[in-house]
Amino acid sequence: MNQQLSPPKIILDTDPGGDDAFAILWLMSLVKQGLAELLAVTSVEGNVNAKLTFTNACKLLQLTNFSEIEVGRGVIKTQKEIADAAFIHGNDGLGNLAHTLPFPQQSYEKARYSDEILIENLTTFPGEITIIALAPLTNLAAAETKSPGILKQAKEIIIMGGAFNIAGNVTPEAEFNIAYSPEAAEIVFNSNSNLVILPLDVTRSLIFLPQMAESISEVNPESDISQFILALTKAMTQTSLSHRETQGISGFLVHDAVTLAYLFYPETLQFQRGRVEVEVMGKLTKGKTICDRRHRAKMGTNAWVAQQVNSADLFAAFLEDLKILV
Repeated sequence: MNQQLSPPKIILDTDPGGDDAFAILWLMSLVKQGLAELLAVTSVEGNVNAKLTFTNACKLLQLTNFSEIEVGRGVIKTQKEIADAAFIHGNDGLGNLAHTLPFPQQSYEKARYSDEILIENLTTFPGEITIIALAPLTNLAAAETKSPGILKQAKEIIIMGGAFNIAGNVTPEAEFNIAYSPEAAEIVFNSNSNLVILPLDVTRSLIFLPQMAESISEVNPESDISQFILALTKAMTQTSLSHRETQGISGFLVHDAVTLAYLFYPETLQFQRGRVEVEVMGKLTKGKTICDRRHRAKMGTNAWVAQQVNSADLFAAFLEDLKILV
C-alpha cells in the first residue's frame, strides 16, 4: 500500500440542514485524523435561506475547532422552483438548536460569494480538488456560468441528489437538491464527465437511529459535540416520523453522509456508469433525473451513479469516526 498518498483537497458545498450537519461532523473528524484537507465551505441557499446556511456552517466549524476555514455566502436564486425545507430541518436549519452553538466569527456581510471561492481554488489547484455537493447546485452553476469550463478543473464532483428508480421527496419524480434549481443541475451535468451521483435510491436506506447517537456520546458525554448530536438526532427523528420518511422506524435519513462514504469508504457502494440528464421543462416531471439504460451504444457518459449501499458497513465507519471527533 502506498503510504505517500496525500489527503484529498476538498471544497464542501452545503446548505446545513440536519443531515448536512452530520456530514460536516464526519468530514471534520476525517480532517482531524489527517485524512482530508478542507480548503473551504461554500454555503448554499436551500434547506433554509442563504444567511442561515452560512451561519450554520460557521457555527459547525467553530464547534469542531476549525473556525479558520473560510465559508462562502451562497449565490441567491431569485426565482425559486420549490420552497425551502425548514419544515424538516427547523426554522434555523438545525432542528431549532442553532442558538446552542458557538457564535460565528465570520461575517455574512463581509464573506466572499461561494462561486468566487470555487473559481479561485479550482484555478489555483487544477485537477486536484474534489467538490462535495450536498445542496442545490446553484453555486456550482454560477461558477461555471461566470467562468466557462471551470468545473472541468475539479478532480471530481460528488453530488448527493436525484432519484432514478424511486419516488422523489418533494414531487412525485424529483429530489429536493435537483428540484430546487433544475436549470443549475443541467449546467453542472453538462459541464464535464467527472460526476459521482448519490441519489435517493441509495440514501433512503440510511436511517440514523437514536441509539447510534447514544453510542457516540458515551465516549465523552459532556462534550458540546456529543450534546449537539443527541439533541439534533431527537429533533430530526421527530420531524422525520411526522413526515413518514423512515417507514415508521424511529430515526432520520442522513442522505448527505453517503458522499463521505464514497470518498473514504468506497467499498460500501456499487456504481453504474451512464449519461445523467435532468428534466427542466416538464409540467409534472421537472427536476427528475434520468439515466438512459437502454442496451445500445452510448456517447457522452458523464457520471457514476450509485446503485447499492452497504448501510451496515457505512454506519460502522460513520460511528467510529464521529467517536474520534467528540
